[in-house]
Amino acid sequence: MKLRYLFSAIVAVFTLALTVGCSEDFEPTYLDGVQVSSSYVAINPDGGSTSIDVTTNGSWEITGMPEWLTVAPASGSGSGKVTFSAESSLDGRTAELKLVCGEETQIINVIQGLSTVSPATVKEVMTGPDKTYRVTGVVTKIAEFATYGNFYLNDGTSDTDLYIYGTLYNGQTKQGAITKLGIEVGDEVTVEGPKTVYGSTVELVDVTVINVNKSLIKVESVEPENGTVAKEGGDFTVNLVCKGNGIIVEVPSDAQSWLSIKAVKGNTVVFHVAENNGGARSTTLVFKTTDGKKDYATETALVQEGSIVECSVADFLAAEEGEGLYRITGRVTNRTDISGHKFDLETYGNFDLVDATGNVYIYGVLTGEGGEAKKFGTLSVKEGDIITVIGKRTSYKGSPQMGSAYFVANTPVTKISAADFNALADDANTWYELTGTVTNGTAQAGHKFDLETYGNFDIVDSTGDVYVYGVTTGWNGASKQFATLGVKEGDEITIVAHKASYKGAPQAGNAWYVSHKSK
Repeated sequence: MKLRYLFSAIVAVFTLALTVGCSEDFEPTYLDGVQVSSSYVAINPDGGSTSIDVTTNGSWEITGMPEWLTVAPASGSGSGKVTFSAESSLDGRTAELKLVCGEETQIINVIQGLSTVSPATVKEVMTGPDKTYRVTGVVTKIAEFATYGNFYLNDGTSDTDLYIYGTLYNGQTKQGAITKLGIEVGDEVTVEGPKTVYGSTVELVDVTVINVNKSLIKVESVEPENGTVAKEGGDFTVNLVCKGNGIIVEVPSDAQSWLSIKAVKGNTVVFHVAENNGGARSTTLVFKTTDGKKDYATETALVQEGSIVECSVADFLAAEEGEGLYRITGRVTNRTDISGHKFDLETYGNFDLVDATGNVYIYGVLTGEGGEAKKFGTLSVKEGDIITVIGKRTSYKGSPQMGSAYFVANTPVTKISAADFNALADDANTWYELTGTVTNGTAQAGHKFDLETYGNFDIVDSTGDVYVYGVTTGWNGASKQFATLGVKEGDEITIVAHKASYKGAPQAGNAWYVSHKSK
């Protein structure tokens, strides 16, 4: 508990002071090149500043500052005053900084208030301020157990589960604490940690587990072992260990059209799964028991294979999260302007896929079905290409994305100048990217100008002029809807098109919109 540790530290400081006062033989040790007027800095819990004097024989720098603490100046030379500032804090906090001068290091401890922990319900955490909480609830779902230890918790006071992002083991992160502590779905756990809000998701971060009360019921095994039933249908068997008074099980409402209970024999429940003629589907089966005073629950996932659904980005984003597989095609785009969207075509295969209906983040792509991870660079996909991938509708901290994706196909798109484009032979199988100014070229024979319906105009760059005859609203977009894009004469536009011609005159054919900038 942080409060206990803090009091222990304070007692240790006072003990040291008493020892110094009682021993005539004690000789304090000083660094030759660094001296501070105080190595302990206290800041008012309501916020404020505290200064100390620093004296060195050379250049120095202070490191290790957390986000909540401002140090000014953080570096300098010789003697000077250093000020430590912080906003008000609802919860006590500490920091250990290092003042480094040459090869000498002086530790500076900063404290703001005393750490207090508020016991709370899940609902109180959801609606309360950002501070440290202790909460007890039942584990409803484990999101990641091998490294971070991420899971969901509820105590019946909130319709929304509380997300636990990171579980400590022996005070350390990324230790696979869920496995080492033996935490399972259905267990009642007490955790303690600071609250943060990521996007719209309320989280307790890097929690310490105070207590684990094991559930009286758990899933021992399932048949088939991988929890997946073929799309032709069949039986799904769940073998339970139950130390409570009986087993309660119901068919989830989202699966009642295709799932039924076939038999219950002791601690074994057999379900019947109907044939699936659509996309893959899944549900979560919950099993409950009681000891007469408290209810306990455990769960297991059931997946049924299905067909791969080919859809647009918009339809993919509208789909429910689950085990269903979706095939989407669009332009490989760098959208690092969106929070959390990393761009990596060398290793993992992280990018945004864009079509005429929207934008979806793809996180990690295998080289094919059952292929290799972290080998995306071997596929020679580049920004701007047209790619087809298959994957599941997932999300990360509330933001939709495609997960468990694998590569299907890639169509290269080549950037080209107007002059080089006009010099090409007609080719309905190769895509080229053109960027230039939207120009009214009606002075040229056959060059119509229409920004309302078809999207007919001349695109001009430093090398020449290409006539564009008709532009759809994006990859697989609508035709005769050009006005919806808001493009004006004089804007800089980027399109992708095939090299075509009309009555011997070159033009861009089958063009689709990528982007534009107003001039």
